Amino acid sequence: MSEAEREQQLLEKRLEDLAEKTYRQNVYAFTGFLSMADMSVFHEVKSRFNHVGYSVFGEEFGCERQIIRFGTEQLLGYTEPFPIALLMLSPLMQKFADKLGHRDFLGAIMNLGIERSTIGDIFIKDNVGYVFCLDSIAEYLVQNLDKIKHTNIKIQRISMEEAEKFTKPELVPSFVTAASQRIDGIVSKLYNLSRTQSIELFREGRVFVNGRLCENNSCFLKKDDVITVRGFGKFIYQGVQRETKKGKLSIEVLQYGQKS
Repeated sequence: MSEAEREQQLLEKRLEDLAEKTYRQNVYAFTGFLSMADMSVFHEVKSRFNHVGYSVFGEEFGCERQIIRFGTEQLLGYTEPFPIALLMLSPLMQKFADKLGHRDFLGAIMNLGIERSTIGDIFIKDNVGYVFCLDSIAEYLVQNLDKIKHTNIKIQRISMEEAEKFTKPELVPSFVTAASQRIDGIVSKLYNLSRTQSIELFREGRVFVNGRLCENNSCFLKKDDVITVRGFGKFIYQGVQRETKKGKLSIEVLQYGQKS
């Protein structure tokens, strides 16, 4: 059994234990923030949890890291919100601040000894970071994180209703010329990779289509498919616009702007 197979088995067992807790104890049970790969595993086995019901946080904001809540009001007789806080991390003096990227925000948080599963997506707009995190560690971050790189920052909680202001992605139209609508060829052209390098991304489990792990590098894309290539970016497939004189396809995609 490979390491990846063992990790998948452990994740499935953890999900089953949480669902069983909901069923036996009549309480809601929550995962931490799960990666796209973890969520792909969940979608493979989610039919196992129909008896307790479930819902997912993060889909409505286009988050890559999401939380599963096992249990429903119909089953349990009460409601319980997701235990999530939304923090705004902003430079004290924007004029003199470093240019801050996703790695800077995440690195500063991880340096506090925070577990990765307690931190969700990090969105960045105008050099300000917006961080989804578990409510249990929100106050710790507020009290202990005061600098990112050489920039002093302040942290404040904001309401979840404000999330739409910065989670709506900036979509930039791009065009690539490819021999077909195969995903590996489009990824290769879009990110200036050789076909071999493109195929390797699939082998490494770094390509997702509509939130599901894609291991078939020869699959054909459909309009409005959302493709995430970890380490490179994210785009929405828009389809063939025309055929070139040499018989190639001019294909349009919408590339996402900066986002975790």
